[in-house]
Amino acid sequence: MQRLLDYFKRHTNPPVFIVSGLIILFFLVFGGVAPGALMAGANAIQHVITRDFGWFYILVVSFFLAFVLVLMCTRFGRVRLGPDDSRPAYGTLAWFAMLFTAGMGIGLVYYGVAEPLAHFANPPVGPAGTREAALHAMNWTFYHWGLHAWAIYIVLGLAMAYFTFRHKLPLRPASAFYPLIGDRIYGPIGHAVDVLAVFGTVYGLATSIGIGAHQIGAGLQVLFSVPNTPDTQVLIIAAIEVIAIASVMLGIDKGVRNLSLLNLWLALALMLAVLAAGPILYLLSEFPNYMGYYLEHLIGTSLSTFVDGTGTKQSAAWQSHWTLFYWGWWISWSPFVGMFIARISYGRTVRQFIMGTLLAPAGASFVWFTVFGGTALHAALHGANGLVNAPAGQVIFKLIQELPFGHALGVTVSGLAILVVTLFFATSSDSGSFVVDMLTNGGDPHPVRLQRLFWAIIEGLVAIVLLEAGGVKALQTAAITTGLPFALVLLVMCYSLYRAARAEHPALPDRFHAGLSRAAARARGRRGRNAPVATRDRDSGEAAETP
Repeated sequence: MQRLLDYFKRHTNPPVFIVSGLIILFFLVFGGVAPGALMAGANAIQHVITRDFGWFYILVVSFFLAFVLVLMCTRFGRVRLGPDDSRPAYGTLAWFAMLFTAGMGIGLVYYGVAEPLAHFANPPVGPAGTREAALHAMNWTFYHWGLHAWAIYIVLGLAMAYFTFRHKLPLRPASAFYPLIGDRIYGPIGHAVDVLAVFGTVYGLATSIGIGAHQIGAGLQVLFSVPNTPDTQVLIIAAIEVIAIASVMLGIDKGVRNLSLLNLWLALALMLAVLAAGPILYLLSEFPNYMGYYLEHLIGTSLSTFVDGTGTKQSAAWQSHWTLFYWGWWISWSPFVGMFIARISYGRTVRQFIMGTLLAPAGASFVWFTVFGGTALHAALHGANGLVNAPAGQVIFKLIQELPFGHALGVTVSGLAILVVTLFFATSSDSGSFVVDMLTNGGDPHPVRLQRLFWAIIEGLVAIVLLEAGGVKALQTAAITTGLPFALVLLVMCYSLYRAARAEHPALPDRFHAGLSRAAARARGRRGRNAPVATRDRDSGEAAETP
């Protein structure tokens, strides 16, 4: 028994692990016993958030984008995430593949066709079904999946990478609070921050996993007439979690990295297949139009709010269902994506980190939505009403059937779409298991296998409970609800990064760095395993520790 307790203390941060685990297990039991009561309570919370705090979501996400752009242009941008002589641990392609598949993943396939068509058929303002409605539909889609989304991830990712690699603090969100609360990051305040991050990660991942299972079931229904019931989706989650568990047990280099690269190439093949069969000239001519409209109206779109009770009730409901859901989802995902991209970004400069993480994935998302959404909008403008009325999970498969592939090739491309969703599912789950374990073990970037397995299973169970309780609606409710409290944490992290940027100025006193050096020494004393930060995963046998 004593050996078990010693193992637990050595490989976990007990307050965070125990509190997070107990609350999530309570949720699983309560959701399994009384799913109706769970959904009623969640819906009531969501209603209050969207009614009273929608404006806050809109303003805070726009602030995050402005903040990281300003930070990128300052002298702080030249600072390396590590010692001054450090260099990137991963090549650019592998780095991009991992952050992209972790950061967007399943949602790109699920919403790639469905979202532009939904805005085209039911816009928040203006007439539906016109060419202007198509342009506005792509603008809203770019807004939800572009620069704003990645700015959220950057805030947490940059804070973690800077304080961990530059000042050797533990890889945990609470470390970013050291300039403000000092050694209290190791006490209740720091533990509370990490617990919030665990909740955001688990429920954000559960949203993605549930959406992925829903779409895989929809694809199987279209291709093989398999009923897309909740029971089918539960079996899909169980089956694909096996792939995710295998990947997470192999580690980042042998598992997550290779699976992410494979996923990236297969997603590219799917996109090129749709592009080749679709209206290429139309898409090439519309892409600059989409981008120009998005950039021209970026500020106005970013600050648009639709207030219920002023004659825009439909628009307010639209913003709650789309924009506020996305901002809650991205914020709840930020501990997961932010910590993961911090983990793989050792040696890059702040400017490289912001530019690469902000521009490359957002640009790839714009191309993806142009190919899939633009092709669907072209078909809808030319009378393909079946696409507009199709369920969201099925619409990408309906689009493939509309394209001139032929039966055999069409089935192959649809099968490829299912495979891409499956791998996005797996890469999100395996990356998330790493992150949740780092959150609950005190910041060790090399979590032990047993705990990776535990959290991978927990993520799948939470997704199953949410699907059984209320389907995709329950997943959206979970995202909006868990995102709000962590938005406040991200705001405090912005202030910490501002303090760090000022302290890096050579003309300012070095008290900031002296304090962080003392904190790093205390961290090594508290948990010797967190003192060195490895740039590679120890499971691969390629570990190379930084000094």
